[in-house]
Amino acid sequence: MKTKLTKQLEETLYAYCMENGAVPVEEVTMPDNRGIVDTLSYQQLPDGQTEWRCYELKVTKTDFHSKAQLSFIGHYNYFVLPYDLYVTVATEIPTEIGVLSYQPYDAIRLAQATDPVTTPGYLTVEKKARYQDLGVAEDLLTNHFIHSLNREVYKAKQAEQGLGQFSSHRLYKELKKRYQHYDISTPETNFYDQFIEDTQSSAVLALQEEVDALNLELAELQAQLRGNPS
Repeated sequence: MKTKLTKQLEETLYAYCMENGAVPVEEVTMPDNRGIVDTLSYQQLPDGQTEWRCYELKVTKTDFHSKAQLSFIGHYNYFVLPYDLYVTVATEIPTEIGVLSYQPYDAIRLAQATDPVTTPGYLTVEKKARYQDLGVAEDLLTNHFIHSLNREVYKAKQAEQGLGQFSSHRLYKELKKRYQHYDISTPETNFYDQFIEDTQSSAVLALQEEVDALNLELAELQAQLRGNPS
């Protein structure tokens, strides 16, 4: 489960890559069992060369010291760290690895902004990465990158379709799960209650409309009978 801070770093890093002309994608599985990189960016340079950058996001000291594999196989490789964490682990970062530090926008900085603020914070280059040869074959890396982009497009299409993509049976199961979190003390947040109330109201309304239609038909029939007593 990603923490709120991790999501903030991801959002800010994504915008940072786009602003610098690169195409980023998150959680890319590397070829040759080289792990999963948190963010991989691709950029076509003016001279026709391709540049790959790998970014590993860490939000705590424990996370930084994790034994999880670091997928630093790009031409340039970076840690993306909250500024306070960077200060703590700065001396442990290898010479060839760069660092982007993250700081959230505070109220003063937001008030001073002249352009719309679209990210929760900003990144600062604390340490430049050194160029390295790719750690895997580029054609394989490109293939994995494309598959990850396709995954993100698929997720976006699912989100756009909304609930329409789910079967009634699946929606019913989800509704039953929500009932397990029923909180009688806060009725305004009990969406189960709201759903039941709305469903019942809709059913009552539909029945009332049907009754009204039948009453109208009955009145018309009675009027016809009164007009033809024979």
